[in-house]
Amino acid sequence: MSERIAVRVKVTGRVQGVGFRAWTEREAQALGLDGWVRNETDGAVTALIAGPRDRVQRLVDALNSGPPGARVEHVVSEPAPDDAGPGFRVAF
Repeated sequence: MSERIAVRVKVTGRVQGVGFRAWTEREAQALGLDGWVRNETDGAVTALIAGPRDRVQRLVDALNSGPPGARVEHVVSEPAPDDAGPGFRVAF
């Protein structure tokens, strides 16, 4: 089993108004990850993603493309405290 990690990811570009949060939630749940995703006032989307290292990396890689209609410009990922709680959800 892969080591459990947590990362905070900021995604910029055209990532609001294109279903990015719902898409991220579905992808994370399919991978069995914990955490949350939310819109930021600056137009970015931020996510806290926790789980096995290999699955977290798969989601971070997927965030570089996002859902249809998104135009991802940058994805910045950094280690974070693993305080995600169980499950993955859209946060407001």
